[in-house]
Amino acid sequence: MNISDFDFDLPEDLIALRPVKPRAASKLLVSQGTLTQDCNFYDLAEYLRPGDRLVLNDTKVIPARINGKRRRISDQGETFASVEITLISCDTKGDWLSLAKPARRLKVGESIQFKDGLTAEVLSKSSDGVGLRFNIQGNDFDAIIARIGTMPLPPYIAAKRPADALDNTDYQTVFAKNLGAVAAPTASLHFDKGLLDKLRAKGITFSEVTLHVGAGTFLPVKTDDISAHKMHSEWGCVSAQAASEILETRKAGGRVIPVGTTALRLIETAARETGEIQAWVGDTDIFIKAGFTFHVSDGLITNFHLPKSTLLMLVSALIGLDRTREIYEYAIKHKYRFFSYGDGSLLLP
Repeated sequence: MNISDFDFDLPEDLIALRPVKPRAASKLLVSQGTLTQDCNFYDLAEYLRPGDRLVLNDTKVIPARINGKRRRISDQGETFASVEITLISCDTKGDWLSLAKPARRLKVGESIQFKDGLTAEVLSKSSDGVGLRFNIQGNDFDAIIARIGTMPLPPYIAAKRPADALDNTDYQTVFAKNLGAVAAPTASLHFDKGLLDKLRAKGITFSEVTLHVGAGTFLPVKTDDISAHKMHSEWGCVSAQAASEILETRKAGGRVIPVGTTALRLIETAARETGEIQAWVGDTDIFIKAGFTFHVSDGLITNFHLPKSTLLMLVSALIGLDRTREIYEYAIKHKYRFFSYGDGSLLLP
């Protein structure tokens, strides 16, 4: 398939810069087969059955954007210049891959100074980003980042306004536990305690998995033929308990519905070897597009995605390209809000 198959025109005023409050008051488009319905997210329980299971991504977003000054010593003495760092991923040694502005001025071996005594040495530079080694690691590093960092808002929001204190809460799910993401699993942002309690009261069950969403989720597809696109990799974990719960739900006839494309990618990764979900941990670069065989997911709760994005391709793989186009045309016509802080959809093939 061609990248142009996944393009559409979106009015700029439909890009949400702030979430609706309370969280569950956002709009919800429900697609069941060829039927489209409008409601609010707090109505979600009406479209699920007792015995259905929602799969939640419990990753926690790092306030990964930090401002520092690069320190360079030359014959002219000590000089400083501002630099913005966005952390992307941490390796087993504790070193970080990051994005830097301006990256071209950074040199391997130089030092960047941040607040609270945090410094970083530039280890490497490549097309993937800038490698950094910080002088502080572990829980102490996490505590400093929590104090000095800001939320790494998606580019389409960050271009229109800076992150602020509201984003520290708004861009984090209410069930976030495991620190490691640099982007939120945004379909989950619609859930609050009241909605979770309402779903439990109807007999809906939950399983939690972890996929640390990376900055690659915002990378555009640059190849005309989408099959030539190289998918970014993200670390994830499906526990033995979560795998067992999902298997039991399927055996009992309940539906398994991941909340967000991140949860869907992870549970389908965990089922690729045998066709049945099992405990799994590692890096996944699974690219879900037309022709993909779904082994676990019976539906999907998700937001409305960027044109030409791999997330839109995933939705099309689940419900078909023609149906995806119909839904997006409907959403634009009925003024649904798009992208990370936008409205949601429940897609049942």
